[in-house]
Amino acid sequence: MKSGIVSSAMLLCGLAMGAHAQTIEIKMATLAPKDSPWCDVLVRMGERWKNISHGNVKLTLYAGGVMGDEPDTVNKLRVKLIQAVALTGAGMGEIEKGVAALQIPMMFDSYDELDYVRDRMAPQLEKRIEANGYIVLNWGDAGWVYFFADKPMPRLDDLRKMKMFSWAGSNDELEQWKANGFHPVALAATDIQMGLKTGLIDVIPTTPLYALWNQCFTLAKYMTDIKWAPLVGATLVSKAVWEKIPEAQRGPMLQAARDSGQQLRSGIREMGDKAIGVMTGGLPGKKMDKLAIIHADDATVADWRRQTEAAYPAMRGKIIPADLFDEARRLHEEYRAKKGAHQ
Repeated sequence: MKSGIVSSAMLLCGLAMGAHAQTIEIKMATLAPKDSPWCDVLVRMGERWKNISHGNVKLTLYAGGVMGDEPDTVNKLRVKLIQAVALTGAGMGEIEKGVAALQIPMMFDSYDELDYVRDRMAPQLEKRIEANGYIVLNWGDAGWVYFFADKPMPRLDDLRKMKMFSWAGSNDELEQWKANGFHPVALAATDIQMGLKTGLIDVIPTTPLYALWNQCFTLAKYMTDIKWAPLVGATLVSKAVWEKIPEAQRGPMLQAARDSGQQLRSGIREMGDKAIGVMTGGLPGKKMDKLAIIHADDATVADWRRQTEAAYPAMRGKIIPADLFDEARRLHEEYRAKKGAHQ
């Protein structure tokens, strides 16, 4: 009898050890191009996870939009075809609309302002995202959004005459543009190049780094030098899958993810500034493929800001939850007050 109990105990122990050591594959999708800095950092994060977990956690990366546009990848995440995503703010809105508070148009002028607001709002946003079933591994950004067009477009009224790319799936944003006299065209991000080639769209709001990597600047050769908004992002993992990882390993793995996010943020910001120089210099052997910067004088920038801020009441509560919209603006004003007091 005793030997039977001992044997049963040993069997249970063996099963527990086997369960503890099971391999967990985390499939992650991103629009970031393969071999880009975004992907390189994620690959290195996966290597650190493998070391921390003694080979039991495997990160498989699907880059370059092979899993579809960001709304597609969020849907795949929900039905558990993948377990993690690296998203921009556009895709994050599919999970938590409050992230848009970090991208209020014409509010931020510098990364310092963005960091101040994001660092203080992150805990609240992460709680909301966790309530939806996901863990934020890190926060990042992809640079400043500018408008790239196939003809010079210095004024906001010029933009109203053009067919502008808008993320498919963001219906509230689409209606907001229309309500203010613009002509948005809802497309998947993976269809931007074809949209520009066929004339389906004339202008795209995007970051210089993305415009360089996907070569859309060769079709939309004029960039108005007004910072529209920072394009933020985050890397998320399914909470259900994350909690399968032994608790003792989760802390070091989360720290590895946060370290990766910080490295990426610094690198992307530096490369974003350099991307404009590369595009204005043109591609090797292609003299015509040069980006032209359309300068906006102070009066023009002021007009953009005036018209954009006039739309804030319509954004508040519909596109961005009212409490988070208000908190972002309060923190932004707080930062500027502190900065002014130290000057």
